Amino acid sequence: MSAESAVSQGRDEHFVRVIRRNFRNWRGQRPFWAGLFTLLGGIPIAYFPYATFKLGHMTLSMATTAGAGSLIIGVLLVTLGLTMWFHHIVRVFAGIATILLALISIPIANLGGFVVGFLFSLIGGALALSWVPGKPAAASAVPSADETAPPSDVEIPAVPEQWDGYGVDAHEATIEGNGGRNSAG
Repeated sequence: MSAESAVSQGRDEHFVRVIRRNFRNWRGQRPFWAGLFTLLGGIPIAYFPYATFKLGHMTLSMATTAGAGSLIIGVLLVTLGLTMWFHHIVRVFAGIATILLALISIPIANLGGFVVGFLFSLIGGALALSWVPGKPAAASAVPSADETAPPSDVEIPAVPEQWDGYGVDAHEATIEGNGGRNSAG
């Protein structure tokens, strides 16, 4: 095998490179960052009410009456983050539910996990709502190097006006024959 011979993709590659490429493909087909931020937001919301910190011989505890509510909100946020990863079809529902749970966590869960969990969850929900699955590029849509610039002797036609399919007077009020009632468009 010479240095000029072509290496097929997936063959003769290091396994780390193959795993990384497969992960990038998987990540690109779903709202990965939205799920990650939602997961990272749910963990501090669920953790802080049950955390016990030790400073020398002194024990600090965040024992509040909102511990059960914080645990429920945190577990739901983690579940929504995993849902964004593995069932990306419901990303709009998961995004709205994440934003609502983040807002509810402010009064219930120690200011939303000391604002850290609130901010991560809010960003994760917004990313889930804004994510749209990409469309695969067609092979013929990508121009080759010699097709990028049109020849100078060819006239490029003007862009036609866009037509919405309803005609020019689509938004004007019309008179119906049923009692002279008007209806818009």
